[in-house]
Amino acid sequence: MTNAGSAGQLHVVPVPGVGPEDVVVADDGTVYCGTEDGAIFAVERSGEHIRRVGKTDGRPLGLEWLPDGRLLICDAHEGLLTLDLATGEIETLLSEIDGVPMVFCNNAAVDDDGTIYFSDSSTKHSIQRWRVDMVEDTGTGRLFRLAPGREPELLMDGLRFANGVALAQDRSFVCVAETTGRTVVRLWLSGPKAGQRDLLVDDLPGYPDNIARGSDGLIWVAIPSTKVALLERLLQGPAVLRRVAARIPQRLQPEAVRVVRVMAFDDTGALVHDWTHDASDYHMVVGVREHRGRVWVGSLVEPAVAWFDLD
Repeated sequence: MTNAGSAGQLHVVPVPGVGPEDVVVADDGTVYCGTEDGAIFAVERSGEHIRRVGKTDGRPLGLEWLPDGRLLICDAHEGLLTLDLATGEIETLLSEIDGVPMVFCNNAAVDDDGTIYFSDSSTKHSIQRWRVDMVEDTGTGRLFRLAPGREPELLMDGLRFANGVALAQDRSFVCVAETTGRTVVRLWLSGPKAGQRDLLVDDLPGYPDNIARGSDGLIWVAIPSTKVALLERLLQGPAVLRRVAARIPQRLQPEAVRVVRVMAFDDTGALVHDWTHDASDYHMVVGVREHRGRVWVGSLVEPAVAWFDLD
């Protein structure tokens, strides 16, 4: 059965920075997020107390837990970083691949043995030019695997703005959101389809950003904008037209639809939840994390995180 429509009230929790792009939840319910100035904040489940626990020199995006309790940070400029919450110490795990700095490290999923699956959204454009990458439809996104003590391994390339990453519950596949393609691509890691690539979800109603497995076992997908008619027309046109369109002033380029929407799918790709909320006071939801019936979201542009209860 699919739950659709409006869920419980959306509670907005201000944080001391703009753009808490992703959210991750600790066992005790504390929520962690990173803002555009590099700060990492801890937000108590009640939302009443917020403290800064670390700071990067770049722009933190995807957040995940490592088996040793450290926080993994996908920093758009700095690469894969770790944060020791006890000391605030930041360490660099990976900033270059084959001697070339990553342009747009974005999101990750971590296996129980510490293996990290992570996306690099584009080899051409940094986060400041994410709109340009979508309009040009560069198709240069990549998905990598970084096993402990190993060099990064390229798993998939040619992705249309590689974004959120999630693993199957049984670790039989890894999937990555293609923002421009409005799909979630699946790569089988084991079983009879090992090495094969297909789609977990196709023809989404909008442009998927971060994805994450919730405590309910579902893969939650943030939809920061539903389909934009002008962008869809450009994507169907010739590459030269898209390159020209990408160079016009931003105010004339395709704009995101103001919406708050998150979806959840099971490991077969079946839709289980499709929740929308009033976007008057909060929008551009790019991060989502379900934890024990509460769904937390982050925004690329708001100075706040938000949550709603599935009940």
